[in-house]
Amino acid sequence: MANIFTSLKGAYSLFKHLDFDKLEALSKKVDIPKMVETISNLDEKQLSGMMKMAGGNRKERELPPIEGDFYHLGDEALKDEERALQLKVRAFLEKEVKPIVNDYWNKAEFPFEIIPKLAELNICGLTYKGYGCPGKSNLMEGILAMEMARIDTSISTFFGVQSGLAMGSIYLCGSEEQKQQWLPLMQQFKIIGAFGLTEPEVGSAAAGGLTTTCKKFGDKWVLNGQKKWIGNATFADILIIWARDIDDNEVKGFIVKKDNPGFAVEKMKDKMALRIVQNGIITLTNCEVFEVDRLQNANSFKDTAKVLRMTRAGVAWQAVGCARGAYENALEYTRTRKQFGKPIASFQLIQNHLVEMLSNLTAMQTLCFRLSQLQDQGLLKDEHASLAKVFCSLRTRDVVSKAREVMGGNGILLEYNVARFVADAEAIYSYEGTKEINTLIVGRAITGFSAFV
Repeated sequence: MANIFTSLKGAYSLFKHLDFDKLEALSKKVDIPKMVETISNLDEKQLSGMMKMAGGNRKERELPPIEGDFYHLGDEALKDEERALQLKVRAFLEKEVKPIVNDYWNKAEFPFEIIPKLAELNICGLTYKGYGCPGKSNLMEGILAMEMARIDTSISTFFGVQSGLAMGSIYLCGSEEQKQQWLPLMQQFKIIGAFGLTEPEVGSAAAGGLTTTCKKFGDKWVLNGQKKWIGNATFADILIIWARDIDDNEVKGFIVKKDNPGFAVEKMKDKMALRIVQNGIITLTNCEVFEVDRLQNANSFKDTAKVLRMTRAGVAWQAVGCARGAYENALEYTRTRKQFGKPIASFQLIQNHLVEMLSNLTAMQTLCFRLSQLQDQGLLKDEHASLAKVFCSLRTRDVVSKAREVMGGNGILLEYNVARFVADAEAIYSYEGTKEINTLIVGRAITGFSAFV
């Protein structure tokens, strides 16, 4: 009798959970008795597999955090206050820059509204001592360059021109009076700077081939020539212009003001990369600059090279940021994009691409960490910065290419936040010294022979 009641109770429970309308519809498609017999003959492993396919026993999967610093280098290298500054800058970029950057990039315009907010972060001229500058480490500066490029390489480039090339020229090559006059205002973004070295016909040959000239007449210098690809040029208050002295054939630097007679600038258009950066072609026509505005400690290209050595390390970090932004956005996409009923991140070939991207990114990060350590120890040489620039700009190309690939057609749309990185990686590959020039710098260091023509 007990068995009968148990059977009835089980039957009641079964019927209570059955949807008879669905069961009737199913009976028109399949032989239900045969289906029941087939299912009852399955072993536990087969039954478990069938239930997984049907969506049974499915638990919400807790995915790991998206983290481009796979070896946790930042956690190990940064002090608590430095880590806090990194996260503060990251939060600013996520909140203030990321939501607007695609629109400005598409229009090739600059978001001037972020400049006062950048100033509030107090990170401009980060490594300089005195003149209102924070005096932090080169490692900290590199990490912040990476954080900016992780969101947008154009904003990182704008900041690098202001904080690195323009301020750096004055900090390394200016007189004490020039430093006191300009650096505090530039640190607060009250004065915007630019850096004019590259010319329409002279890029890699700048060391000995500048066609922009300068000649001294009494207490004035007269500058003639053109500069090209000059970031911030269209709205900068002062521009560091490098010119060849007609009298001694040496390269000298000048602080040229935007309203200086004989100075004119034209915005470059139709760029496919760094579209937010306002690059300009500068024309100097008998442009007069007083001796007091000549960089007093810039007397040859060797002095110019001091600035480039310092900022080239920053460009390597920018490459890391560009690659990291592409990787993290691609990873997020693959975890949410579904094909064949499941996220494409679960496919073997997609995971292969992601791991290759992460491998390149991690190698770039470890190289740049060591580079900044050498810089902080006063051991940085040209070949160290050049090797980092060569390697990181090459690997960034690989990373952004795979990021676009795993996203399929969506990878070329701005809204998915990878297309910008693909385009901007091409600019990183070329500026601050091409692969070929930086390769020859390293080659000279390791062989003892110069292969420069």
